[in-house]
Amino acid sequence: MTEQKATNVFWHEGEVTRADRNKLLGQKGATIWFTGLSGSGKSTVAVALEKALHAQGRLVYRLDGDNVRLGINKNLGFSAEDRAENIRRIGEIAKLFVDAGVIVLSSFVSPYRADRDTVRELHVAGEMDFIEAYVDVPLAEAEKRDPKGLYKKARAGQIKNFTGIDDPYEAPTAPEIVLPSHEMSLEDEVEAMLALLKDRDILPF
Repeated sequence: MTEQKATNVFWHEGEVTRADRNKLLGQKGATIWFTGLSGSGKSTVAVALEKALHAQGRLVYRLDGDNVRLGINKNLGFSAEDRAENIRRIGEIAKLFVDAGVIVLSSFVSPYRADRDTVRELHVAGEMDFIEAYVDVPLAEAEKRDPKGLYKKARAGQIKNFTGIDDPYEAPTAPEIVLPSHEMSLEDEVEAMLALLKDRDILPF
């Protein structure tokens, strides 16, 4: 658990509630947390789902691994400690978006189960919706795709602590949904996600 260094700080509630914001937007804020190996298709489905939700008039925002590491988390590397802090910060950011009524699409390798569980607990404690979407492909398939050439570099020893090669990936044990992107079309993945959001009353029917 991250130490609270600042003292005498308190959460201040406003007079506009989360329910008020949800009513204004006609949706519930929620975090959809896409996890899986590099090259599994997390960002691909998140981008497609963002586009589909936007077309429906939904307020949606996508948090992507590289984008976040280019900004707020630019001071973090890929050690286990830095990975944990990377995910913790993203979880806190996602919570703020959810409180604002936004549907957040977070696509991160997030290889450690404990770190993902921490983000889930952040949401549960705040009575917020959290959906873990496991984009599940075999390592061989992800390595075959290798859109950024990262597996090739990791195999050559040019990248250290690379998930799936010299660092572990701990698959979710009870995700809300599993998307085997090597077996499903992108359209079917998006439809499955939209159906789940309706089932969870995040989107009205």
